[in-house]
Amino acid sequence: MNLKTIGYALGVCILAAACNQYRTQVTENGLKYQLHEHDDKARKAAMGDVMTFHLVLKNSEDSALRDTYKESIPVKLVLQQPPFKASFEEGLAMLSKGDSATFYVNADSLFGKMMQPLPPMIKKGSDLSFTVKVLNVQNYEEFQKDQAELGTKQKGVDDKVIEDYLAKNNLKGKAQKTSSGLRYIVETEGTGGSPNAGDQVKVHYVGKLLDGTVFDGSRENPQGGGQPLEFRVGVGMVIPGWEEGIMMMKKGGKRTLIIPSGLGYGSEGSGPIPPNAVLLFDVELVDFSAQTVGNTP
Repeated sequence: MNLKTIGYALGVCILAAACNQYRTQVTENGLKYQLHEHDDKARKAAMGDVMTFHLVLKNSEDSALRDTYKESIPVKLVLQQPPFKASFEEGLAMLSKGDSATFYVNADSLFGKMMQPLPPMIKKGSDLSFTVKVLNVQNYEEFQKDQAELGTKQKGVDDKVIEDYLAKNNLKGKAQKTSSGLRYIVETEGTGGSPNAGDQVKVHYVGKLLDGTVFDGSRENPQGGGQPLEFRVGVGMVIPGWEEGIMMMKKGGKRTLIIPSGLGYGSEGSGPIPPNAVLLFDVELVDFSAQTVGNTP
């Protein structure tokens, strides 16, 4: 084979690989897919592994229903057995670290499995396209270790952010700090004892980001009718910063809680709360009642 022949053969291979990126293939179970990038030598996901990937989900009219690139938060998902034939999970199990692909999943099958009606933006009988880019593949122990290291690093970042905020607002002499990293400023001490884990509490609150942006509040919440938020404290119903902060308060007490992200919504964020956000809550413990025997949540 001369050099010209080798060059021609190489060109054909490159062209075939490029075309294969956009060629729709079908698995034995009927899952339609396109492989955009694939490395046979990269680490492939096994059942029970944690996959971290970006996702763009679109309906049959090419309207984006979710885009994690815009959210700046990739999906972290434990790979499990496919819940139905030609499911998204079947597609994920084909991929390795660094791979990218698009999977076409029947909307009727997906929502039927979830026992939910089709949303208005999704047509009956249509396919949803899941375009993914796999960033990492880890077993659960590796994932836990990685998260712990990231949490430790973020705790230091949060601590500096809070110290800078306190200094800028002349609050250093007022704020007290707990061993967890929570800061609190007492406005009104309140009277009597403090709630214990499992007690029913009533709390008025305003939640803010450190730049002053209000993202939630009990008095302004139309769904709550402006009433205090009621919940059982110390049983995981609210973020850890609230659990700790409120169980230190007394009835009628008012405090400002400055909550590091690790005691808030962490690296995922929530709704208007961005990832790794330090939060500020003005809270008032309106009332609380001790848990009675036989009334365990």
